Amino acid sequence: MLFTAESVTPYHPDKICDQISDIFVDYFLTEDPKSRVAVDCLGGHRKIFASGEVTSRREFKKEEVIDEIFRQFPHLKDYAINIDLIKQSSEIAQGVDTGGAGDQGIMVGYACSANDQMVPQEYYLARKLCMYIWENGLNTDGKTQVTIDENGNVEAVVASFQNISHDKLEKLSKEFIPNAKNYHINPAGDWSVGGFDADTGVTGRKIAIDNYGPQVSIGGGCFSGKDPTKVDRSGAYIARKIAIDLLKEKGASNVLVKIAYAIGKPQPVMAVATIDNINETITNYDLSPKGIIDLLDLQKPKYLASAKWGSMGMSFTWG
Repeated sequence: MLFTAESVTPYHPDKICDQISDIFVDYFLTEDPKSRVAVDCLGGHRKIFASGEVTSRREFKKEEVIDEIFRQFPHLKDYAINIDLIKQSSEIAQGVDTGGAGDQGIMVGYACSANDQMVPQEYYLARKLCMYIWENGLNTDGKTQVTIDENGNVEAVVASFQNISHDKLEKLSKEFIPNAKNYHINPAGDWSVGGFDADTGVTGRKIAIDNYGPQVSIGGGCFSGKDPTKVDRSGAYIARKIAIDLLKEKGASNVLVKIAYAIGKPQPVMAVATIDNINETITNYDLSPKGIIDLLDLQKPKYLASAKWGSMGMSFTWG
């Protein structure tokens, strides 16, 4: 049996959009921790569009957000940025204002004993390799992919990076993963046109990378651009924390947590864990949005960091 996962750099067009969406979240939470934010981004070909719903006590100053976008992505400084924000629907707010979930949905959390980040090993290797190449000064658009067998042996490594020669990229890949059976380095040839110059990016198109890779099911929507009253985000984060807690408490190998909500209702309609193939009901956690926000300290501006390399296994408060 083989397992494969991929990772992308922060300059991948979809990841740029995720980060821009979370720039909005952090911007509003900085002065109003109870801000309601839902902002999506589309970018490409010298234009960026951000649209969504925001209710916040912070006055929105478009120039401040644009300055932060350019600070994070200086190579986009000549891009035109169009921003269109309205207030959150009052019909949605009436359920959230009373402590209910911001939407229905099923959230999944996972933890395993395969590595120090407690994520699937193929995902761990793909992300670590991508970060290794990126951190060696090669800050460009790029992707990695790693395939392993059931014993953890690496069957294949794929690395495709903008403005990096085949030889240099092969050297870095083999430094980090020295014993793969096959290496596919810039397999379509070396390339120089990447990012928004080559492809359109959209918020939320890399949800497998933001979670655990394709081995673990994904229940809800994306995380980026959403304040923590949206259980797509906060529910997935508490599910991850519970999975880690149970993994350590039970000395388990694998824990899968699933939590489901109804919009406007504070408590989930389902909260179950599968611990090494044994099912249990989750207890001893306040799984209301307020309970999750308080436990994980989610009303602070820290979401841009989670959009760069994925939300799980990167030392956030949820693990």
